[in-house]
Amino acid sequence: MMRLLIIMVACTMYACTPPSIAPASQEDHTSPPTETSLIVLGTIQDAGSPHIACKKSCCAGLFAQPDPTRQVVSLGIYDKSTDKTYVLDASPDMSRQLTKLAEWSQTGRSLPDGIFITHAHIGHYTGLMYLGKEAVNASGVPVYTMPRMANYLRSDGPWSQLVSTGNIELRTLTADSVVVLSPSLSITPLLVPHRDEYSETVGFLVNGPERSALFIPDIDKWSKWDRDIKALIQEVDYAFVDGTFYDAAEIGYRDVSQIPHPFIIESMDLFADMPDVDRAKVHFIHLNHTNPAILTDSEASQTIVDQGYRVARYGQVVEL
Repeated sequence: MMRLLIIMVACTMYACTPPSIAPASQEDHTSPPTETSLIVLGTIQDAGSPHIACKKSCCAGLFAQPDPTRQVVSLGIYDKSTDKTYVLDASPDMSRQLTKLAEWSQTGRSLPDGIFITHAHIGHYTGLMYLGKEAVNASGVPVYTMPRMANYLRSDGPWSQLVSTGNIELRTLTADSVVVLSPSLSITPLLVPHRDEYSETVGFLVNGPERSALFIPDIDKWSKWDRDIKALIQEVDYAFVDGTFYDAAEIGYRDVSQIPHPFIIESMDLFADMPDVDRAKVHFIHLNHTNPAILTDSEASQTIVDQGYRVARYGQVVEL
């Protein structure tokens, strides 16, 4: 059975409209894992929250009082059978996220046993910089990428230095080909439509020993994909999907036709005819700094829950 699809696609800065700046209260489920599990290490869009140069209400108070739970999208995986950890995307917040992963997994290791990169947008690969000689000066950390992404890292500085000095070891992926990490864990890249200036964009189907989750925080509208998102949700146990924007209203002056993400309200409408058990699998993630669903007590968050869906939260753990 299909286990876990991870699809990540970047976006850019848009006008802020949510009225509240209060940090979201979070329920932390990060007790040490007893089984192969996945932990949410970040839920925010590439540029973070607060967002650079944002002077509106959704960010203003956060510059003075940052919310430590607002970290850029990344997932951590702990494989119980091998006592190894993996990270899906190297976000700009990777230093803190790896500390969280090490503490939660209780491996005691500062670096993961592998990093899987979705594409070359800033929230998804720039954390690799911390593996270089200016930082930890790592040795041979496996980094799994698609061919164009691998070529980008090899040929463009400063990333090429990570390769030439052996800080990272590139391992090239093939779309729809399974990477077996252990008898209990495998990961499969799936191509998705997105802005591919420097690399392909993929998601990751992660197979655990018992359960699965579909994670799609970034995609250019469901209608552009050659796969049936509803069918995929029905085949997995959890579905972490693109929740970049709640609706068009938060975008403000921008032409929404130029921002090809499925709004949360669009996704909820698309999934509305699915059984309750399948709607309950859906967790919206990759939330732009403007998105009111970042706040657990917002009307948007309540609407999502009332319609049978969820919002992914930092520290959330699910068993695979």
